[in-house]
Amino acid sequence: MSFVLYHRIDDPDSAAVRRRVVELGLKPRVDFQNVDTEGADSFAEHGGRRVPALWDGVHLHEGRAAVLTQIDRLVNRR
Repeated sequence: MSFVLYHRIDDPDSAAVRRRVVELGLKPRVDFQNVDTEGADSFAEHGGRRVPALWDGVHLHEGRAAVLTQIDRLVNRR
């Protein structure tokens, strides 16, 4: 299963989540999409309001804490 991380380049919470994804070796499973460019339409289609946000194929998890919780769950599913 692949996931989408919606982020903004200049957002500190987005940067922290991107770093965590890379540190944990999850980047091959998580597609980074900038909500100000290529990810804008799909973020809006999922009802996105806040970044960072993680789409898991069913739910959009919004905000740093919620996304980091989901990232931790991904690590435990390996």
